[in-house]
Amino acid sequence: MKQVVVVIGPGAIGLAIARRVSTAKHVLVADLRDEHAQAAAKTLREAGFEVTATTVDVADPASVRALVELAAAIGTIMGVIHAAGVSPSQATPATILRVDMYGTALLLEEFGKVIGEGGSAIVIASQSGHRLPPLSIEQNRQLAITPVEQLLDLPMLQPDQIKDSLHAYQLSKRGNALRVMAQAPRWGRRGARVNAISPGIIMTPLALDELQGPRGAGYQRMIELSSARRAGTADEVANLAALLMGPDGGFITGSDFLMDGGVTAAYWYGDLAT
Repeated sequence: MKQVVVVIGPGAIGLAIARRVSTAKHVLVADLRDEHAQAAAKTLREAGFEVTATTVDVADPASVRALVELAAAIGTIMGVIHAAGVSPSQATPATILRVDMYGTALLLEEFGKVIGEGGSAIVIASQSGHRLPPLSIEQNRQLAITPVEQLLDLPMLQPDQIKDSLHAYQLSKRGNALRVMAQAPRWGRRGARVNAISPGIIMTPLALDELQGPRGAGYQRMIELSSARRAGTADEVANLAALLMGPDGGFITGSDFLMDGGVTAAYWYGDLAT
């Protein structure tokens, strides 16, 4: 029976990870827009992979369940790479919460029902989740374990509590890391693992747009005042993902890995703090 790797959001990071972990496996790429999914599938096919392309709306339960059913019909699901999302410059707070927070929780819930023994997943979160001030123990617990369909009803996620799109994004990415931790025991009962990666500024088309947009000066300052003094690459994220999804990462689950060139360290304790 075929082994399947599912890539949700096959942009630069998702594809870089897929190339590292999908050898001899069938890759199912899914995107909100069919043309993006088809383009990603073409790139992978030309690199020698067996690929199926489809569409998915991560904020729609029926769409996510259809994706899971398609993946399971192809073979045993051994890998899930969730790299879909919207940025603070792209969407309203409500859309960010529904796509980035609710959508991630929904995917983890549904794929956790079918992931194969020995399988693993990566959720791409963000350094932004690490720049949010600490939440209370109860708030952490609510973001981690509230049933998916009740998640967006939490008082802390209501419009009077969300200051702007960046705040919604930070909360969503913090929620992603907490959700991954809470799902790890459930996935473990199936012999599978799940982790998150929180990248900093990674040179992708989206990051280039951000650097040229209204947040560009802030992005450039983060790069200049970080320890690395540069942006990262999708391949560097894929290096870490390959470790986490492969046999060498077999003792790692429920964790969130910050890789941002030292931006968050500088934000809290270095030159970005001033």
